[in-house]
Amino acid sequence: MGFPGEPPRRQPYVQPDASPPAQGEHWFEPAPHGPTPHGPTPHGRGPYGLDPTAAAGPPQPPRAGQHPEQLQQPAQPERRADQPERRAAQPEQPRQAMWSPYDEGPRSRRPIFIAAGGLGVLVAGGIGLAMLANSDPTPQSSTASPPARASDAPIPSNPGGKFGFAASRATDPHPLGLKEVFKRRKVTFGGQSYLMTTSRLDKKCKDAVVGAKLQKALTAGKCIQFLRASFRDASGKIIGTVGVANLRTSAAASKVASVGAGKSREEYLKALPGKDKVTKFLGTGEAFAGGWSHGHYAVMVWFQYKDGHLPKKTEVKQLNQAAFGATDATVTPALESRSLTGKRP
Repeated sequence: MGFPGEPPRRQPYVQPDASPPAQGEHWFEPAPHGPTPHGPTPHGRGPYGLDPTAAAGPPQPPRAGQHPEQLQQPAQPERRADQPERRAAQPEQPRQAMWSPYDEGPRSRRPIFIAAGGLGVLVAGGIGLAMLANSDPTPQSSTASPPARASDAPIPSNPGGKFGFAASRATDPHPLGLKEVFKRRKVTFGGQSYLMTTSRLDKKCKDAVVGAKLQKALTAGKCIQFLRASFRDASGKIIGTVGVANLRTSAAASKVASVGAGKSREEYLKALPGKDKVTKFLGTGEAFAGGWSHGHYAVMVWFQYKDGHLPKKTEVKQLNQAAFGATDATVTPALESRSLTGKRP
């Protein structure tokens, strides 16, 4: 026995009647240093805890012709199970019948093959599932319509301000339509009903007004259209005409509205008589006339009593209410829509 790091020391096996070793035999010769073919064996023991040279018996004296130095060579260790021819020549070990985890004897490899086959099946199944998950979806039919192409025309941003797109014809370029502004024959506003009897669109804006200054302001403001419509109230006593001019800018529209609000009332909207028995009297007698602007549009009104008499203060209020009521039920919603979108509804 010995300590780790020391070469193993073996006691000689001496038979009771054996003679002392002959000269030249070195029983206490230390084992050679360095690993054996199977690696270093700690404390000089074999795989079963026995000294691999102890079972072989005492050393034999040198044979004729054999050099004594050959006895100093250590005994060859056991070979593995794949070299049975060498193991057959060695004496039978007393504990060979007992299994040891360090035994390198032949073992069945069938479980290894079965496990490897099962692992291969699992790997193949996983690869198949991954390929199925990553595969492209079913291609669509070639007859499917292509996605709609976005319009190349840039979408203008809302310019903001009080009138939005309606502030200028540059952001509100589409002309107004009679059906857009006066689309219903009967309208209601503030609990009062008004019936439209006629309508008209003039491309020569000066034909829809009275007064040289007003006509000049329309021409200078690049007016391209003037829309008018005539109404009567439910009683048939109040009649009037509502008009809207399409100018180039908000400044031009404000100019037209200011000219038509003069005290002399020489510049005003031309009334549009209807063919019915009530509105056919439009344009005769005294009337409430005026105007205001909504962006690049100028709005003008003419309202009177059917018989054309000079209205009193209380009657002027009634005319004013009818004029704004008919306008807010027709023109105002159309122009507010233009302010938001800059296009026809």
